[in-house]
Amino acid sequence: MNMEEFAKETNQTPKEIVSSLDRYIVGQHEAKKAVAIALRNRWRRLQLGDDLRDEILPKNIIMIGPTGVGKTEIARRIARLVSAPFIKVEASKFTEVGYVGRDVESIIRDLADYSVNMVRQELMARKQEQAEAMVEERLLDLLLPPVNKEDSEEPQQTNPTREKFREKMRSGVLEDKMVELKVAEKASGPVMELMPISMNDNMDMNIRDMLSNMMPKKQKQRRVSIADARGILQQEEVGKLIDMEEVTREAVNRVEQNGIVFLDEVDKIASRRGQHGPDVSREGVQRDLLPIVEGSTVNTKYGAIRTEHILFIAAGAFHLSKPSDMIPEMQGRFPIRVELESLSQEDFVRILTEPKNALIVQYTELLKTEKVTIEFTEEAVQEIANVSCKINEDSENIGARRLHTVMEQLLEEVSFEASELEGQTVTITPEYIHGRLSNLMKNQDLSRYIL
Repeated sequence: MNMEEFAKETNQTPKEIVSSLDRYIVGQHEAKKAVAIALRNRWRRLQLGDDLRDEILPKNIIMIGPTGVGKTEIARRIARLVSAPFIKVEASKFTEVGYVGRDVESIIRDLADYSVNMVRQELMARKQEQAEAMVEERLLDLLLPPVNKEDSEEPQQTNPTREKFREKMRSGVLEDKMVELKVAEKASGPVMELMPISMNDNMDMNIRDMLSNMMPKKQKQRRVSIADARGILQQEEVGKLIDMEEVTREAVNRVEQNGIVFLDEVDKIASRRGQHGPDVSREGVQRDLLPIVEGSTVNTKYGAIRTEHILFIAAGAFHLSKPSDMIPEMQGRFPIRVELESLSQEDFVRILTEPKNALIVQYTELLKTEKVTIEFTEEAVQEIANVSCKINEDSENIGARRLHTVMEQLLEEVSFEASELEGQTVTITPEYIHGRLSNLMKNQDLSRYIL
């Protein structure tokens, strides 16, 4: 798929993108609007001529808001929506060059790995039908080993016995029949385990790949059913049909033109002016990130990747610092700033009921697997939202994540005894909620230890 075909597949208007996000995320309209415009601008750029296309750079976004309000979820859903190479990383786990730890260029290398895997899976899905015919012939060879060419003038395809077995195999009669199959054995790892880890992630990865390719490919004989053999052979035949050079070329192109990097916890690498000590290292991480964000070339095992057209979405709570505490050059590379709102009780009610993957839907479907029907009254939903809000106010505000722990506490007994409640209906009412969560609400000291 070239970039023009990719652009056609990802041709969604900002309103359509926001509407798709609304199915999973409650509120935060400004943040959704900002990322929708950024994505649409990428599509617009691909419609331009080559001379101007390279001049238009993405407008990176920084999302500011407390934990649990939807920052990560927005970026994750956006990546799924446009089928773009996407990676989420925590800025706090990277270290300045010269210190032990991961260097920031590993972000692009990981993004390239993800893109290669994504393109490979797409090509494999397209080649399945073509590989099925080859797999069928190989299965027939296992059932009826071909005779020597000198002894047979009749082609295998017109062999009557072979055709009878082909019909039986297609009808499913032979699925349980056992056959002997040679399967490639994965290289054992003692040599790799003894390899020292170098300071350079990319160099270390290349050395491991080189050594693994030098090791002879071993095969072992396995006795498997026709059904299992079909799956093994299907993977082998599809792999033969895929040109990895084409996969790599397309994957690198997608990273450069449509890659998305979500930098979480970016506030942890922002330091207040005038402070010394460990904060110096934080500014070092920002300085190392800066070339990648503003555009540079990163060497990977798939070749050099240019980063100027990769979209960076940063997010952080900024409780102890603020965006202006970042170095000026870094601030300039994130021109769009969006503040996400704290969630209210009404938002909690909507989160419990409205999204396609709403929490109440999840728990209801989980318990249905045990033939237990669980029903929530409207008053109960309001009370769950009220309890979650109150705990957030009285202890640490963790946003919508509070709903998960409240729901777990609420349905703990039902989940534990579900196998004995088969065929029954459990109705969740405000009274039931008070009975299950009364100790939590009364004892505020205890609530501090409950997530």
